[in-house]
Amino acid sequence: MVPPLGRHHGGGERVTSRRTGEVVILIDRSVLQSLGARAPESILLSDGDHLDWVQTAAETIESTVATRAELTALDAVAGPDVPVAVRLALKLAASRAAVREIQESAHLSVVFAVYKEHARILRPGEHEHGEDFLRRKLGQLEWLFERTPQHSWDLTVVDDGCPEGSGALAQAILDETPNVEARVLYLAEGIADGLSIAAGLTTTDDSRKGGSIRYGMWESAGQNRPNHVILFTDADLSTHMGQAGLLLDPILREGRHVAIGSRRHPASVVLKEGTRNNRGKLFIYLWKRLIPQLRGITDTQCGFKAFRADSMRTWIEDVTENGFAFDIEFLLRAERTAPGTICTAPVAWIDSDAASTTTDLQPYLPMLRSVARFYREILPPDPVAETFAELIEALSQADFERLLQRIPAEIADRDPMEFDEWEGVAAAELASLAGL
Repeated sequence: MVPPLGRHHGGGERVTSRRTGEVVILIDRSVLQSLGARAPESILLSDGDHLDWVQTAAETIESTVATRAELTALDAVAGPDVPVAVRLALKLAASRAAVREIQESAHLSVVFAVYKEHARILRPGEHEHGEDFLRRKLGQLEWLFERTPQHSWDLTVVDDGCPEGSGALAQAILDETPNVEARVLYLAEGIADGLSIAAGLTTTDDSRKGGSIRYGMWESAGQNRPNHVILFTDADLSTHMGQAGLLLDPILREGRHVAIGSRRHPASVVLKEGTRNNRGKLFIYLWKRLIPQLRGITDTQCGFKAFRADSMRTWIEDVTENGFAFDIEFLLRAERTAPGTICTAPVAWIDSDAASTTTDLQPYLPMLRSVARFYREILPPDPVAETFAELIEALSQADFERLLQRIPAEIADRDPMEFDEWEGVAAAELASLAGL
């Protein structure tokens, strides 16, 4: 347990942000020091003890820090020397504070898909890969909204044609919790019923996550609730759902249409085995040459994105992508509908891939081919984009791997945030490096 600390009332040291160099506020660092001394050395959100510690720490921060401005300042100065568990607790405390500040009643719909998640959905004692992720997500959402009864939420699980019955396992768990508004949808039923959102799908085999997420969000958007926000996430526990307030805030208080979690945001907390690789940088550089309209966005694949439901209803049926590039089409459709209203938010993201059933969760070349299709079908012709579309369409997987091995240093050594303004490597040069 994390014992409570006394509430801070405005005194403290003059603190300069490590990221911006600017003086942010007079704050008291003692809460970070106190919690840091007792934080677990590692953090895994499938571990019930770790989860309890983080949420209790967030509550301690809430009771100690007087204002949301101080919370923001603490988060800004919490660098790598502060344990990850404490930095996650800061994000959770800020999220709950944001939810409290939303005055009008709001409703959050959460959607995620399951495919071969029959092991991870079980409790740790029931399977060696058990994460109990559904009960965890429900508990995290209840915790987020426990002090704001004016707001409501629901959760939709979409079975993407799982041959091991992940949907049935999810339903059995939901049957144990009749007090929550949650349901399981089956993509196969949507296809069989001939729903417009399932057009282009013959069977669930035609969907690789995108089809099921489209279906779940379409169903959620049909609720037509006031101040309704729809968030999709991943089945795993990488992103604590208690952070949803970080996405609700810019949509409901700032008038944004879309808010997305970004692991590349300088204020994000990312714990992942290994390091970022050149494959991801090459992917970002190429898709930005095709759709430069998505300025300021570098992490399109983080499974933590929220949309205004009333805005989404205007374009959701136009989405056609059923594979992993659906995130990018969602963002492009939203940008075309409401230009300049997508924002990114820092999040804590703790890798949870122990039981992944997919050998390549980021099939970059197929995704790039989908992006080339988005360019041709949605955007006006552009000479530069055309050269990159032709390059991508000509690449085989072997060509792509060869290009990756020969990636120019100008791309490999550059921060992807610069790719909006910098386009120093032409398609012809990349084609030559790929052996075309």
